[in-house]
Amino acid sequence: MSGGGTGGHIYPAIAIANELKQRFPEAQFLFVGAKDRMEMDKVPQAGYDIEGLWISGIQREFTLKNLSFPFKLISSLIKARKIINKFKPDVVIGTGGFASGPLLQVATSKGIPSLIQEQNSYPGITNKLLSKKANKICVAYDGLDRFFPKEKIIKTGNPVRQGLLDIDTKKEQAQANFELSKDKKTLFVLGGSLGAKRINELIEKELDFILAHNMQVIWQCGKLYFDQYKIYNNTKHVQVHAFINQMDLAYAASDVIISRAGASSVSELCIVGKPVIFIPSPNVAEDHQTKNAMAIVNEKAALLIKEDELDVDFENKFSQLMASIEKQNELSENIKKLALVHATKQIADEVEALLQK
Repeated sequence: MSGGGTGGHIYPAIAIANELKQRFPEAQFLFVGAKDRMEMDKVPQAGYDIEGLWISGIQREFTLKNLSFPFKLISSLIKARKIINKFKPDVVIGTGGFASGPLLQVATSKGIPSLIQEQNSYPGITNKLLSKKANKICVAYDGLDRFFPKEKIIKTGNPVRQGLLDIDTKKEQAQANFELSKDKKTLFVLGGSLGAKRINELIEKELDFILAHNMQVIWQCGKLYFDQYKIYNNTKHVQVHAFINQMDLAYAASDVIISRAGASSVSELCIVGKPVIFIPSPNVAEDHQTKNAMAIVNEKAALLIKEDELDVDFENKFSQLMASIEKQNELSENIKKLALVHATKQIADEVEALLQK
């Protein structure tokens, strides 16, 4: 299995592996990631072995780092071939990220069955290239036949952490875990696994405004920014976290969520079913986070504020949302309708079908 770079690629891969491990307890699993990326920590924490490749992406603007890309690619293809020859996999699964390119390229060249799991509404260049040789492509959005061979596509949705499927029963446990007041609404701020600079700046600026709405805040600022914002742990009704391992409890505790619009986050938030304000990152390929968010907003299931409009729109939209229980309920009900709760099982079914062939 290969997927990494961000939590949006890592956690779907782990979810698929966990489902397959339940079905095939004697099976062996090996993850392949990019050296020095977060998968090298997160995958072993989930109980799986991982090998690292010397690989990174191409910068969209010319930088000196791009000069090393051909050498990294050749090195990674050689190591991926050695890994494949030694491990002898029956099937290879890619969930995106730098390392999945070399691994699936080598696997498909050897005729090993392969499956791609594409999380986004707009795929990256790696999966576009790999799709020509992959056997199956599991997607979360309609319309991806613009990029992939139509006959290979199966719409499954994105794998999510299984603990999210019963968060409605965890409210009291979550409030106790985070030591929250039962008399206040809870805002959960989620900037992705590494953090989001612009969202952190917004929350710092608007913290008093948010608290004035009789709210308390769980703020996941990301490990890159924790030292900068941990001082706000001294503020009453505010807690700042570099990373949250028990995401099911954070979601269960929340009444309103502010989030980036990475594909995995969007899929999880559909299952969670809370009112969401999306603030998409504009710094991603083809602006795919905005496209992910708009797929939800167009169903009247979430709000969206662009980064360059936060100073003008945030206070107005946040106040209107908090003042209207009807609007909160509408968003909550509509986003739940978009949830694809059996994605992990359906993807595992496709893997089983490849194994049987």
